[in-house]
Amino acid sequence: MASATSTPTRLSRLQEKDALRSLNDRLANYIQRVQELESERAALLVRLEQNEESKSREMSHVRRMYEEELADVRSSLDGVATERARLQIECGGLTEENKKLHSRQQKSEADLTSAVSQWRRAEAALTSRDAEVSKLRSDKQRLEEQTSDLQDQLRNVEGELANTKNLLSDEMVQRIDAQNQLQTAKEQLAFEKNLSEQVRTSRSESRLLEVETARRTEFESKLADAMTQLRHDHEAQLLQYREELDKTFTSKLQNAQQTVKDKTNSISATKDELENAKLRLETLSSQLQSYHNEVSVRVQELERTLDRERQVWQERLSAKEQEMLGLRSQMFSQLEDYEKLLDTKLALDMEINAYRKMLEVEEQRLQLSPSPSQRTCLRGRKRKHEGPTGSSPASKMSSCSSESGSVSVSEVDAKGSPAPTDECCCCCCVLGQDT
Repeated sequence: MASATSTPTRLSRLQEKDALRSLNDRLANYIQRVQELESERAALLVRLEQNEESKSREMSHVRRMYEEELADVRSSLDGVATERARLQIECGGLTEENKKLHSRQQKSEADLTSAVSQWRRAEAALTSRDAEVSKLRSDKQRLEEQTSDLQDQLRNVEGELANTKNLLSDEMVQRIDAQNQLQTAKEQLAFEKNLSEQVRTSRSESRLLEVETARRTEFESKLADAMTQLRHDHEAQLLQYREELDKTFTSKLQNAQQTVKDKTNSISATKDELENAKLRLETLSSQLQSYHNEVSVRVQELERTLDRERQVWQERLSAKEQEMLGLRSQMFSQLEDYEKLLDTKLALDMEINAYRKMLEVEEQRLQLSPSPSQRTCLRGRKRKHEGPTGSSPASKMSSCSSESGSVSVSEVDAKGSPAPTDECCCCCCVLGQDT
């Protein structure tokens, strides 16, 4: 009966011993794994510190280089800004000078316009004077035509006078013939009459001859006086017309010549002024064009220089930006690595703290005191983040089962055999999972 009861107890002890051995092996493996992870963590921390130091050195070097380049760029930009301000001042001065030249050109154009207007007025006056001269010439031609007409009329009158004289001479000849015939008839009548009648007839004939002679003389004198008076009247009228025409034509011709002379002088003076104004305008235009060309060339050169400098600085800035982007990407990659290492470190710390708290809670719950070597090992590993030091934690520590149900806790020696304990505790809980 005693052997029968001892056999199941021994079997349960052996089973518990095997379970505790396996649990201790698992815990030893876990602690070894934790130590390996701690050593890796310490190495990672050392690498992290080295990376942080190198990164800080590189960042300080990059920051210093960036600040130096930025100072150079700022000084260059200040120089460019100064040069640009100087060029703007020069451009402003050239613009003011261009405005002055433009105002002078406008003034010259105004003078030219006034000169052209004066020239046009002079041309209009000359045209009017030419019209007056042409009118005077037409008047002169008309007066000459009238004079020629009067001369033709005078010649006609003289011809008529000559015809009248011829007619008068013919009539006188006919009268003389008639008188001769009458005298012959009277003589014949006197021969036929008696002597007494011859005396009376002779007396009457003498009287008749006297009367006829007086009448003929009076008629001839009157005709000659009339012809002479008519000739004198025509000659005086012609002389008066001729004198008036000569005076009028001479005065008008003199006035026209004086006017034409004055207008010619004024036109020549105006033409001289216009030529001088044109010469001044051409000179000013050429000077303005040369100034404008010089200013345009200078502005184009300055713009090309400014564009080249701007392009160079933009290329340098783009290169610096690319370099900064590369450094920033490198920093980001290093920060990502650092964050990954930090996350790994935090995860390891959390797992270690969790396992440590679980062990402490189980030890407190089971009223077990950890060995001083275990406390020293755990605390030293947590403080210094170094490799495993001191004695192995598997030499002597409390062990617990990871199975649900009745769990026994006992101390074991270095060989893994259970040590005698005063009391055993049972609990129904799950302490952890296999890793």
